[in-house]
Amino acid sequence: MLKDIQSTGKKDTRSGFGDGIVEAARKNPNVVALTADLAGSLKLQQFMKEFPERFIQVGIAEANMMGIAAGLTIGGKIPFTTTFANFSTGRVYDQIRQSIAYSDKNVKICASHAGVTLGEDGATHQILEDIGLMKMLPGMTVIVPCDYQQTKAATLAIAAFEGPVYLRFGRPAWPMFTNAEEPFVIGKAQQFSEGTDVSIFACGHMVWNAIQAGAALQEKGISVEVINIHTIKPIDEEAVLRSIKKTRCVVTAEEHNIIGGLGDAIAQVAAKNFPVPIEYVGTKDSFGESGTPDQLLKKYGLDIPDIIAAAEKVMERKK
Repeated sequence: MLKDIQSTGKKDTRSGFGDGIVEAARKNPNVVALTADLAGSLKLQQFMKEFPERFIQVGIAEANMMGIAAGLTIGGKIPFTTTFANFSTGRVYDQIRQSIAYSDKNVKICASHAGVTLGEDGATHQILEDIGLMKMLPGMTVIVPCDYQQTKAATLAIAAFEGPVYLRFGRPAWPMFTNAEEPFVIGKAQQFSEGTDVSIFACGHMVWNAIQAGAALQEKGISVEVINIHTIKPIDEEAVLRSIKKTRCVVTAEEHNIIGGLGDAIAQVAAKNFPVPIEYVGTKDSFGESGTPDQLLKKYGLDIPDIIAAAEKVMERKK
């Protein structure tokens, strides 16, 4: 039962990245970290302490950071670029497209402070379009882990993966609920429950909310599948189809614009293979604003009751 999945405490997913890159660097001398004036925010203190010769502070020059990272791969290095998600994508899209994606460079674009849970910094920093931007790039792998442990595991996994990767994570302390010993498999969905009435697909911070919503639905006697789509691209089509063929209706939950994100990825799989009714939980083609993470999740319809309402609505549509 979903109610049996308990949080063991709260920790920010960016700390999972910070701890993961140190472990990756201990294992592989080619791992290099670059940052654009945000070493503290990206939790790189331990990396800087242990590997100062493998740390590059570029300053507020994100486009230059992407170019340097692309160049480092030519010498066999595995560069991890680090800054806020907004500056990791929108500000440097041309450099990523031309120097990294088009050239299939082994760069890991690591992006913190994504979504409305960035909070008080407001709309200029709360990018809600980045998943869409990055998954449209040919050859780009897009990963959005759900808690501290999974972000750490994903960081280790991408260090061993050949090819460009976009890794998205966040700022706030968030419930930890995954098994720290579970290996992270790129492109393989993580299933938290099995059911026959409705499928809930979620990514990032929204996975915890989906589990809570699913538990509430189970209390009402509804059979729910909750599945963590931590790899948006390549998406686990097999897991998606296996689920929707049982439940025949879907809710998607993401801290991102409903245009271009997880919801559209699921809808594309369904439309091509097994069309079903879908309800999207995400921001509705809007920018964010300043506020606490909890306030903004409520205002923009990303809270637990919103997922419950979407599930009930899509089950009615199925009838």
